[in-house]
Amino acid sequence: MAEGAEQEDKTEDPTPRRIEKAIEQGNVPNSPEISTFFILSAFTLVLLLAAGPIAQAMLTSMRAFLMNAHAVPSDAAAYEAMGIRGLLIWAQALMVPAGVIVVAGLAAGFAQHPPVFSTEAIGLKFERISPMSGIKRIFGMEALVQFLKGLIKLTLVGTVAGLILWGERDRLEVFVRLDPTATMGAVLTLVLKMLAGVLAFYVALTLADALYQRHRWRKRLMMSKEEIKQEHKESEGNPEVKGRMRQIRASRGKKRMMAAVPEATVVVTNPTHYAVALRYEAGMAAPICVAKGVDSLALRIRAIAAEHGVPVLENPPLARALHATVEIDDEIPAEHYRAVAEVIGFVMRLRRRVA
Repeated sequence: MAEGAEQEDKTEDPTPRRIEKAIEQGNVPNSPEISTFFILSAFTLVLLLAAGPIAQAMLTSMRAFLMNAHAVPSDAAAYEAMGIRGLLIWAQALMVPAGVIVVAGLAAGFAQHPPVFSTEAIGLKFERISPMSGIKRIFGMEALVQFLKGLIKLTLVGTVAGLILWGERDRLEVFVRLDPTATMGAVLTLVLKMLAGVLAFYVALTLADALYQRHRWRKRLMMSKEEIKQEHKESEGNPEVKGRMRQIRASRGKKRMMAAVPEATVVVTNPTHYAVALRYEAGMAAPICVAKGVDSLALRIRAIAAEHGVPVLENPPLARALHATVEIDDEIPAEHYRAVAEVIGFVMRLRRRVA
């Protein structure tokens, strides 16, 4: 009951972070029918392209053995060598088809999701060995769905195969009278026809199961409103910590700004509410704002400028405009070039007079 109530609370779609984390843990949508379809298709392709050459190679080897059976020694070593040779012939004949089927199985996994390497998927978990969890898996809703799906699949595949065989019932009667070589060809044709029919049915089954498995996967990842809030809190950080970090950054920025005031060329004020410190040297494209502030911070900028002999000029409109449009360490906007040039020109002339 508790698990069901908990699932009912999960009414929100999974967030991208939730999906990403599930994939990192190896929790990915997986449809066994896609793997079955790929392997069955590969098996059909092998039969279609390689069954004839393989049968011919086996037939040639068997024929050569029977024609020279009288020359085979009757000791144990000869029988052992003959057995090993027979196994090698079978292995050589089946190596490529088996490889194609293995590659098809791997391709089925890649087709569903990118490769995922996670130790959590193979780690020991209590719920995997818990008797109660095992009972729930065996008698739960998912087990019932899988049982019904398997039963429906078996019925439909059997029906498809039965219909194909029923259509070929007249040919089946004459198989017993055919030459063995002709029988093998006829049987191969019939098997390929059955596999083609089963594959045609499996296309629809695979698509339906892939959609169902993805739906189940997303449903397992559904989140409650509280989980979304918690994830947002974790991703964005604790508000108190973020506030403290902002204070630290602001304090460091203020110290760095105050340290740059003695290097300023001029401080433009309003006269007490605003203060903007500008630095200009020959060769610079435009003056740079090295410090700015209002009220108490403006007074502090003015005090430091006075201590280090930096000229302080009152120009309320320019001070307010610069404070609103320029950031620390940025060049002043082009629309203020003329007004700032007049201020800096005045400061330069004043310095020359003093010198």
